[in-house]
Amino acid sequence: MKIVIVKLSAIGDIVHSLIVLEYIKLHYPDAKIDWVVESRFAKILKNHHHIDTLFELNLKEFFKNKEAKKLTLSSLKKLRKNEYDIAFDLQGLLKSAILTKLLRAKKRVGFDKKSIREPAASWFYTNSFRIAYEENIIKRNLFLIQNALSLPAYEIENKPPLLRAKNEATYVDVLLVLGSSWKSKIYPNELLKEYIELLKEHSIWLCYGSQKEEKMAKELASSTHALLAPKVNLDKLKELISQSRVVVGPDSGPTHMAWAINKPSITIYGPTPFWRNSYETKINLTIDSKEEIDPKKLDKNSNCISKINPKDIANLTKRLLNG
Repeated sequence: MKIVIVKLSAIGDIVHSLIVLEYIKLHYPDAKIDWVVESRFAKILKNHHHIDTLFELNLKEFFKNKEAKKLTLSSLKKLRKNEYDIAFDLQGLLKSAILTKLLRAKKRVGFDKKSIREPAASWFYTNSFRIAYEENIIKRNLFLIQNALSLPAYEIENKPPLLRAKNEATYVDVLLVLGSSWKSKIYPNELLKEYIELLKEHSIWLCYGSQKEEKMAKELASSTHALLAPKVNLDKLKELISQSRVVVGPDSGPTHMAWAINKPSITIYGPTPFWRNSYETKINLTIDSKEEIDPKKLDKNSNCISKINPKDIANLTKRLLNG
């Protein structure tokens, strides 16, 4: 069976989709699986043990950059020659649905019009399935595969590590992730200082990506015992996560990667719903502001994350460290 998965972005959403590779391979170990992704997020999937070919598209720059357009059209040409048996659109957007249609797979599978934010996307599938948009993202992705391939339910709690790192030696107690895609998802520095002080007997690395996050990290490092983590790219981030005992941070790529690696973690939720964006386990915990969140009407300007007490996060951290 030749399968192609369309999941273009972003880090957290891509990580949420990795479980479908294990699910498919469990029942079709000889299946050939390709993946289509936006170039800027490709490193997280490079050399994945279940992906045969990774196709990178630079759709963001397609109409702005001649080179990007040339490379994207070249990749599409190769994709169209592969004669896939089935294409899964796990993105559920109009652009991903059109792309899925262009791949010429015998069967094109996605969510139905009542299950996605852009209902018109469902017009481009040969098979579509309904599951509430509010349902947990991990369960939604598995549901699509289960129904399209008529498979028995997947036991999420027993999943193997979905990402692998080359160096898994432990160097630090807590990897504290600072940034996220929205400002309102980021736990304030003044509260992080209190959290770090409550863990003064433990080693802490500050994980950052952008220049703004680096500035946050340096400010925290100058006033606490926490240290700057080694700066890494997306590929090396897997190792950094594996080298910590616990990962703590907002609703962001690195905390979801911890879940995928089976690394103990705490995800701090503000204006996004924990029950949709995380799948809790005994070692993967969440904490939120107790605000009612409508996943269809997210407030990017909400300051609700600041209502979470640093002491509560510290207590959860100590529980995992002593577990």
